[in-house]
Amino acid sequence: MTRSNRPGFGPLIFFATAFALGAYFTFAAVQGDYGLFRRIEILAEQDGLQKELDRQNQEIARLENLTRRLSDDYLDMDLLDQQARSVLGMLRADEIVIR
Repeated sequence: MTRSNRPGFGPLIFFATAFALGAYFTFAAVQGDYGLFRRIEILAEQDGLQKELDRQNQEIARLENLTRRLSDDYLDMDLLDQQARSVLGMLRADEIVIR
């Protein structure tokens, strides 16, 4: 019996399996739930939410300023006049309304 010098299927199966595992883990590292693309999406969402938080904080500061200006300790007559005009629809005696 002579043995042929033909390579067996063992090394071929080993390299095919190694290539498949490498391709799978590369794909998972790039596009998986914890991959690079998901990380970029999360960072972009974080930036958007941070801008929204900053905008909300500015709005809160503005409303706190208006509330303080209408409080009993500090009364801003111009702001009171503006609020009376817009909320109650009040006018001065010397004003003319055009609709």
